[in-house]
Amino acid sequence: MSTYETLLVEDRGPVRVITINRPKALNALNAQVVAELTEVVEETAISDSVRGLVLTGGGEKAFVAGADIKSMSDMNPGEALAFAGQGHALGEELNAIGIPVIAAVNGFALGGGCELALACDFIYASTTARFGQPEVKLGVIPGFGGTQRMLRRVGMARALELCMTGEMIDAAEALRIGLVNKVVENEQLLETAVKTATTIASMGPLAIAKVKEVIHEGANKSLDDANLQEQTAFASLFASADQKEGMAAFMAKRAADFKGQ
Repeated sequence: MSTYETLLVEDRGPVRVITINRPKALNALNAQVVAELTEVVEETAISDSVRGLVLTGGGEKAFVAGADIKSMSDMNPGEALAFAGQGHALGEELNAIGIPVIAAVNGFALGGGCELALACDFIYASTTARFGQPEVKLGVIPGFGGTQRMLRRVGMARALELCMTGEMIDAAEALRIGLVNKVVENEQLLETAVKTATTIASMGPLAIAKVKEVIHEGANKSLDDANLQEQTAFASLFASADQKEGMAAFMAKRAADFKGQ
């Protein structure tokens, strides 16, 4: 595995934990952090042993407090477009990887940090977590997918309100509106996320990859087309060794030994 200047990467059984490790800068995203995150996600995507991914922030205050404003302040439109493209590419990598990606939000998740969490499959938050898209306060808008992923996560009216007011909300409100899946005490956060990822890792990996693919792609299709995609994906898994093993294990009342084949 590669080493990174801004990240800590640790494998806990079948689950890889990536910690954004710039606590003095509240883990703010700059071009280097985004590039290193993209690299480790690409590396994880070709791993045969990693079946779950958890993203979290180093230190006690922030998951990711936002993009690095100092590095953005002098950008021209071309540079801003390139930086936004880098962020969107990372989001697309997280969506495309065929394993669950869980954001373990341990503090501030603002701006680019909220967008990074939104690019994950689901979000677990500590009671101290805070979420927001405050870009309008800087005269810009979310640029890493925040408008569109927030829309799809919480609905149009709430997405418009959050992105127009720049309001920061706490974990309880984020749970209420469906932005996060679960809220736990900070000391339990990473363990809870890893436990969920480990549980998913015990399922048929080809099936998990298909669930993710069908739900992500189906969200942008008509119901008829999305249902057709589901039927096709369901049928395709009957050509896999995993399907034979899973059903044989069920009938034999034993644990399945999936190989991802």
